[in-house]
Amino acid sequence: MPERRRGFLGRSGRSDAGLARTLGVPALFAMVGAAIGSSIYFALGVVARNALELTPLAFLVAGAFFAVTAMTYVEGNSLHPERGGASTFARYAFDDLWSFVAGWAILLDYLIVIAIGALSISHYLAAFWPPLGGPGVELAVAALALAVVVRWNVRGLAAGGLGRVLRVQLLNFALLLAVIVVGGLVAWREPGLAGSTALELTPTLGGFVFAATVASAGLTGIEAASGLAGEIRPRARELRRAVATAAVAVVLLFVGVSVVALAGATAAGEASVLGRRYFEAPVLGVVAGFEPAWLAEAAGYVVGAVAAVVLFVAVNAFMLGFSRLVYSLATNRQVPMAIGRLHGRHGTPGVAIAAAGAIALVLVATMNLRLLLSLFAFGAMLSFLLAHVSVIVLRFREPDLRRPFRVPLSVKVRGASVPLPAVLGALIATVAWVNLIVSSQRARIAGAVWMAAGLMLYLVYRRRQGESLRARLAVAPGALQEAGPVQYGSLLVPIFGRSLDDDIVGTAGRLAAEEARPDEGGTLIEALYVFEIPMALPLDAELDEERLAAARRALARAKEVGEEYDGVEVATATVRARATGAAIVEEARRRGVEAIVLAAEEPTRIRGGAVLGGRGGARQRFVGDVTREVLEHAPCRVIATAPPAEEAPDGREATPSAPR
Repeated sequence: MPERRRGFLGRSGRSDAGLARTLGVPALFAMVGAAIGSSIYFALGVVARNALELTPLAFLVAGAFFAVTAMTYVEGNSLHPERGGASTFARYAFDDLWSFVAGWAILLDYLIVIAIGALSISHYLAAFWPPLGGPGVELAVAALALAVVVRWNVRGLAAGGLGRVLRVQLLNFALLLAVIVVGGLVAWREPGLAGSTALELTPTLGGFVFAATVASAGLTGIEAASGLAGEIRPRARELRRAVATAAVAVVLLFVGVSVVALAGATAAGEASVLGRRYFEAPVLGVVAGFEPAWLAEAAGYVVGAVAAVVLFVAVNAFMLGFSRLVYSLATNRQVPMAIGRLHGRHGTPGVAIAAAGAIALVLVATMNLRLLLSLFAFGAMLSFLLAHVSVIVLRFREPDLRRPFRVPLSVKVRGASVPLPAVLGALIATVAWVNLIVSSQRARIAGAVWMAAGLMLYLVYRRRQGESLRARLAVAPGALQEAGPVQYGSLLVPIFGRSLDDDIVGTAGRLAAEEARPDEGGTLIEALYVFEIPMALPLDAELDEERLAAARRALARAKEVGEEYDGVEVATATVRARATGAAIVEEARRRGVEAIVLAAEEPTRIRGGAVLGGRGGARQRFVGDVTREVLEHAPCRVIATAPPAEEAPDGREATPSAPR
């Protein structure tokens, strides 16, 4: 009798196997794409201001670093498929102290990109109404966006939501490719661009290194995607294809957009137009140079709308990554359990999510994009350095463990195979981190304060627990659930007139009897029978007597079975609706029940659905349409049960679901 609750990926609370089948490699692309696509919209201005004529080269370096870092993360996750990313790699390569350092640094990155994404939304919406990008208004827009993101993440993001994220990113990639093509045609029609003054300016070495470091902001998506480890188990071929595709996409988009941006800057006769006038919304600056004028205006509206959506989706994805990493640190007793404790109803770390929203709003209030990106680079390069070094060390410590994916181009060192791309990634991260510490005093101080505060928290917490700073620890299962027994004052049980109804009502009866409240008159089970009315008929159409009689018999039997349990009262009701799942959700909301006990039906195995009969992917790989609707939209807990294997309604072996 599994209990279905909203979790990190949603209300359905799928089992690991279910997630692996339902999400797959597209979910990885969704998370990585959200970071890549959004980073161009806010990082391009800072990169252009510091790299000047070498902006495309800075993005090319960032793309190469992305490729080697992606390979490192994929090998690490294939070796230890646990959420946590660099923090997990460091735990197995070194100990919990270094694991915490990596995790705490990535938490800083999540907070930074959440803040920057929220801040940038208003500047792109200014394409429709310029005052939206002004002081005060941008803070209000960011606060609204953060409030919505916090609410959605506390309530739980549905696993199917990652599919929508992927579709948004595909739309964004198509738009950016269009910008590259149109911008290239404009530059080709203006041969005089090559002689512009912008091409006469050369950045300093430190400025170029800083620009290349900031250009790697999209790498946060790798860390967010690694948070799905353990729930997505792609094959080795799929992993190699995913890494190659992501690397090519990054290089193409980063370099292509930056080349067009540089051409636009030269057309404007200004050395770094993106780093000044369009600093907060650089892609608007790219399309502002399009000819004729009507094309530039139309492109500005399209970019403004798509960018706002992409940035909002990215903030949502980063918040998901933040919450999963906090949960990982809490389960390994690296931060106090109170920080990672799960919400009693929604099953998400609500305290951590709310705190992240508040901290991000404070960061937005600084209104200093360069400082925020400097802080991002501080945390990112430190955690990526630890990730690369950890994967190298694991080649020595765990050489015989199966690795579905291995970083290529390795050399033998003392009997171990050392991956050269990981060595290169570690060197790049070291150079970038040292350059940032030397060149940016504010980032150096703020980053040091953040890390010192985290280490102090870790030290005090471990000492109070009487545990070693380096020991690998874990909390007991269920320790992060909210304290206190779960009590049900009322349960909604949909009745379908099938033989399984007795088992479902019995399940509800046992729950109700266990949690009965004698001083409050016991527990009420509300048995509901839904008459699904086709669209060809009005809702108040007359029902035939046979159908009414079947409903009466089913409800009478439900009342008889349910009231066999002490302290349980069964009330019966019928309702007419167009869709059974939506009717169950609406009745649960209207009646204010505390849980729904539902007989989960299996999905159709026919591609495209049983009625359509044939083409396209399966409509739902986990459960049928009614169950999916209830799991994703129910306003309360949902307890989904399934028949034993020998009682599967279609004669096939039924796969029992697992609690989330």
